[in-house]
Amino acid sequence: MRPFYFAILFMFGVCLQVQSVSILSTEGWLESACVTWSPVDQATAYRVYIEDASGTSKPLDNPLIRAYETYWRADAMGLSAGKYRFRIEAILESGSSQTAHSDSITVLPHDRTGFAFWGDRTPGAYQSNGTLKPSAVVLYVTENNKNSLSLDVTGANANPCVGIQTILDGYKKGKDLRPLCIRFVGQITDPSYLLNGDMVVENNNNPASYITLEGVGRDAVADGWGIRIKNASNIEIRNLATMNCNSGEGDNIGLQQDNEYVWIHHCDFFYGHAGSDSDQAKGDGALDCKRSTYVTFSYNHFWDTGKSNLLGLSESGTEGLYITYHHNWYDHSDSRHPRVRFYSAHVYNNYYDGIAKYGVGSTMGSSVFVEGNYYRNCGYPMLISMQGSDVYVSATGQNDYSDMPTFSKEDGGIIKAFNNYMEGSKRFVPYGDSRYPNATVDFDAYVVQDRQTQVPSDVRAYKGQASYNNFDTDASKMYAYNADSPEQARANVLAWSGRMQGGDFTWQFNDAVDDKDYAVNTALKSALLAYKTRLKAVQGDTAVIDPGEDPGEDPGEDPVVTPEGSFVHNFTLSGTQSSILTITGNLSDSKGTVSYAGLTLTQCLKMESATSIAFQLSDPTELVLVFNPSFQGNVKIDNTAHPAVNGILRLTLDAGAHQISKGDVANLYWLELNVLSALNAPQAGLILQWGPNPTMDALWITSDATVLCLEVWSLSGVPLKRVSENPLRGVSLEGIPSGVYVLRFYTDRGVFVDRLVKW
Repeated sequence: MRPFYFAILFMFGVCLQVQSVSILSTEGWLESACVTWSPVDQATAYRVYIEDASGTSKPLDNPLIRAYETYWRADAMGLSAGKYRFRIEAILESGSSQTAHSDSITVLPHDRTGFAFWGDRTPGAYQSNGTLKPSAVVLYVTENNKNSLSLDVTGANANPCVGIQTILDGYKKGKDLRPLCIRFVGQITDPSYLLNGDMVVENNNNPASYITLEGVGRDAVADGWGIRIKNASNIEIRNLATMNCNSGEGDNIGLQQDNEYVWIHHCDFFYGHAGSDSDQAKGDGALDCKRSTYVTFSYNHFWDTGKSNLLGLSESGTEGLYITYHHNWYDHSDSRHPRVRFYSAHVYNNYYDGIAKYGVGSTMGSSVFVEGNYYRNCGYPMLISMQGSDVYVSATGQNDYSDMPTFSKEDGGIIKAFNNYMEGSKRFVPYGDSRYPNATVDFDAYVVQDRQTQVPSDVRAYKGQASYNNFDTDASKMYAYNADSPEQARANVLAWSGRMQGGDFTWQFNDAVDDKDYAVNTALKSALLAYKTRLKAVQGDTAVIDPGEDPGEDPGEDPVVTPEGSFVHNFTLSGTQSSILTITGNLSDSKGTVSYAGLTLTQCLKMESATSIAFQLSDPTELVLVFNPSFQGNVKIDNTAHPAVNGILRLTLDAGAHQISKGDVANLYWLELNVLSALNAPQAGLILQWGPNPTMDALWITSDATVLCLEVWSLSGVPLKRVSENPLRGVSLEGIPSGVYVLRFYTDRGVFVDRLVKW
């Protein structure tokens, strides 16, 4: 899964409360950037500015400045590609202010490729350079104001339009030509007024009307409601998660009818509520498209969705229907990636990651160009209705046209395939492959060695006799693009798909089970139903309405670590007994000794095949594992290998269930869990002072707590120095080059983290 982007955030705390702005992290993203900082005592508000390379600054709107449990965050949006930095001003009760500038950050452009941009059209409220179109109206929707937000809309039945759906109703007639940008802040549950459970976007197909729906930051969630687009042109949806959808239509996001120039990208798609049909246990469609054209779906993340992308339903023919799917992450989803009727569809550079049923399916005369995709354990990468692998019966080794096929009994279409990578698939039959009998009739795709190669007209679907229309080699129909190799596509998908910074919801699939299982993952379902935003306040808004109570600890689950501070399991003292951890494995006192945190550790847990440490976290938490100092191997956390450096593995985990198991043979002496919100939490009467900072060669420490150990770490997570004298008063930094480092103070009253600059 994606790296936890905020891991560095909590490494830069403050041991002493001071009247200054302490920037924790900055990051440039796609036409946006973010900054986080520690709360400032007695600050009544913050002003945040984004400055470009020329020094021109622009203030951020108040709703872009938000408070979380232990930090503040601001997001700059609508940026063109380039270099920027933030300026933060804390306005104090006294009327004075404190100011801090961030380092320079780089903002990258969005990938505007696909049929949605045909003819130089740019869907949505943004220009092709990433900035808002002139005269754009920007609205911010919070949980608190979703029903009271108002706007005067040209052509509306009555003004002002009050409530987000009423405002969209005002745009329905297509008479207000101001580009509309609706930004969702945090977790938004059902507004009081929806249309059959959906937020519906229309603009009477006015080619001069442009609408964008987007999330702010990494945690914007449409919780419980769907989005339906119909009779609309120039629509964009970006950076939004959809979960627990229970609308009448049932789709998380659906293009229902008569739409054109639609771009949906960088969204997370999670389970909806179960529908009435047997194949709707995970909800209905995640992102469906019907009776629409010039569409691009790109860089979206589909999390175990059942029916991911239905394409086409009741179209009258195959002409004039164009769509692109690229750089989407189909993450242990089941089917329909996409399932195509009628359309000319370009499906390229997607990552099929443990697909239980099938990847791309072609029916009803559709022409599908499948290019440069990465298939990992996808049951059937490509299927054409009623032929090839669709009707193959593995038990007999024969085709059975009378039995229920894998995905459809409709007339077939034709798939053209080029430069796809496949591993772990059940079956794939290229046209004319001598390994398969009758492969010029019973095939899954026509495979070419050059993307410009056309499919001959005599290559036809077995049922319905459809031929391929070669749209992809017709310059009058096809757009310009540069495809990645499958390997590079996979890397780009993992880095950039879904919401900004990977979103605020993390989940680790178990490949051994989830690659083949298409049932509802009950643990994932429970986590989605229990999801609760960590957003605490939006500047300029009244207090955010709490969408729901914390679900609390399920007595049937492993114990939950509550945000009380640090938890340590010392295997020398405690062996395998713990009220927090469920430990399975063998102990040893003959694997050497380890000095850590001012202690000498003599007993370890042997990391063997049967070893397991399971636990559940209620909050984002830092995990620290201590092995023999010479250990440089891997340890598996949630079935993903992570390397130790000089005998220490440090990793940030999100809330939820976790498991530690063997990667390489190792000896584990110490396990530490530091709840991030508790790191550096002030304690009554505590004194911890150190300095100088910056320093050239040494630093001193004064504290009324017992400082057991001090560690110096690089910003990339490499341990450089550990000192555990008693008492610990001074530390030499000889041998450490100039730079910025992280200090970790281990005391008898908690763990404290701060930043050091060495000249």
